[in-house]
Amino acid sequence: MNMPSERNAIAWDIAQTVVKGFNKHYRLFRECSRAAKEHFEAAEWQAMQESITNRIQFYDDRVMETVEHLQCRFFADSQDDAIWQQAKLCFIGMLMNHKQPELAETFFNSVFCRVLERGFFNNDFVFIRPAISTEYIESDPPIYRSYYPGQNGLRQTLNKIIEDFGWQRPFTNLNRDILHVMRMALEHIGGEWPALDVNYQIQILSSAFYRNKTAYIIGKVVNATQTFPFAVPVRHDEQGGLCLDTILLDPWRIGVLFSFSRAYFLVDMEVPSGYVQFLRGMLPWKSKAELYTMLGLQKQGKNTFYRDLMHHLQHSNDEFMIAPGIRGLVMLVFTLPSYPFVFKLIKDVFGSSKNMDRQTVKSKYVLVKRHDRVGRMSDTLEYSHVAFPKSRFTKELLDELYALAPSLLEEDGDSLIIKHLYIERRMKPLNMYLEAANPEEKDRAVREYGDAIRELAQANIFPGDMLFKNFGVTRYGRVIFYDYDEIEYMTDCNFRDIPEAPSPEYEMMSEPWYPVAKNDVFPEEFASFLLYDADVRRVFLQYHRDLLSPKFWQEAQAHIREGYMANFFPYPQELRFARRYSTGVEVQ
Repeated sequence: MNMPSERNAIAWDIAQTVVKGFNKHYRLFRECSRAAKEHFEAAEWQAMQESITNRIQFYDDRVMETVEHLQCRFFADSQDDAIWQQAKLCFIGMLMNHKQPELAETFFNSVFCRVLERGFFNNDFVFIRPAISTEYIESDPPIYRSYYPGQNGLRQTLNKIIEDFGWQRPFTNLNRDILHVMRMALEHIGGEWPALDVNYQIQILSSAFYRNKTAYIIGKVVNATQTFPFAVPVRHDEQGGLCLDTILLDPWRIGVLFSFSRAYFLVDMEVPSGYVQFLRGMLPWKSKAELYTMLGLQKQGKNTFYRDLMHHLQHSNDEFMIAPGIRGLVMLVFTLPSYPFVFKLIKDVFGSSKNMDRQTVKSKYVLVKRHDRVGRMSDTLEYSHVAFPKSRFTKELLDELYALAPSLLEEDGDSLIIKHLYIERRMKPLNMYLEAANPEEKDRAVREYGDAIRELAQANIFPGDMLFKNFGVTRYGRVIFYDYDEIEYMTDCNFRDIPEAPSPEYEMMSEPWYPVAKNDVFPEEFASFLLYDADVRRVFLQYHRDLLSPKFWQEAQAHIREGYMANFFPYPQELRFARRYSTGVEVQ
């Protein structure tokens, strides 16, 4: 039996091992994020995409590495609750001057739950609440830089802001781009610069935000008591130089950059909590969970989201209910009306038309997590062993859970434990939206629907089941895909024309008169089950008729196989300087 002094020493060693495991994880995370600058300058778009994909696995790799190390060194002692209680106290002490304490606490939780195979619920050994404050942590370089246009003039200040990012690839015409920035900002505020206060300044986050083919400068203007957020996308132009593509000045448009339907950013942050705090000052409706997730810290996002959910349940009393819409054949979906998310479980038995198993469905969700979502696929938070108060479930929902997914349920006192589920942002199902839409809304939604399919194809994603019920409409009117059980890579599909029938009688047969392989797709069939509504058909054929022909899909496949990466813009094309202004524009 270990004596107290010996137990303390083991607890200290365990805590130190976990700290070292986390520090290694975050060092590799930052190295990956820093490399984004080089990939951007060299136009290495595939490498940029691979960095985002590979980084997702970093966290789990370091957790397992740490778990294995602990089990090898302290196998018997690592199963001792008393030692872990002491290890947690030692761990807190080691974080007093740490730059990422909240992330380290989450890492501790992950390691502990893996070592002792404990769930997050009814667990006194993990960090349910943060133990270390993230306020006022100093960063080198500073989290943001401040510039004072009153001293050197706005044009020179903007030039200095760009210069301080240190991009080695030259701008084609930076002076022209800066004039465009000034002109659009002036148009945005009504054509007249406001009176400038003595504290007038521009604050810029020190690291650029990299994703796809773009680097984003994120900052805000401070003038007296007012703040004005902005984002400037920096891209490569047709001449091979850099250019400022536009400036986003509406907060909601900046918020779209951090949408749950887009890939995570690559950002080099010594103190991530400082970046989150700065961003929340710009976008106060964005939760910490959302921002941590979009900064590539999805495990911290999951941990923070869970805390937010538990807090919400403490301060609400409505009931979980079956989500509105057509029931799925694979997923059981429920929601809490007062909380803007849906909860999805994989059923124990699928509909007869679904030839797959639980592991296949899980692999589809992993595919989406690691793929570039190009603004058209909803991100998911995946959880194991989540405890809900059973009293908050409607009887209808409980009956359906026990009928369709009993293997995923466990009861613990007053709690219902769901062993595995996905959580997604709630959207209006497209089929329900179209039923209630006025003609203008319907036209826009159908055009958006076709755009979503088109952009997914360009990103090497074939949705599989393209029924309207599998797409949702966001609060900004964008159409997003969210049903992944039949998703496939475009390059794994074979898009074909339907062969001509030998005679009219063949067309009346219930079975096709031609051979059909597993991954064969016949685009002309889409019309029969999608375009039954005359108004929907008219709009779809006006803008997206080519989606009903194999030619579009085959050409998209060819581009993907050639290594071409399409351009995806999280803002309207008409906002781009190249579309909005002629190259000779000057601003006085």
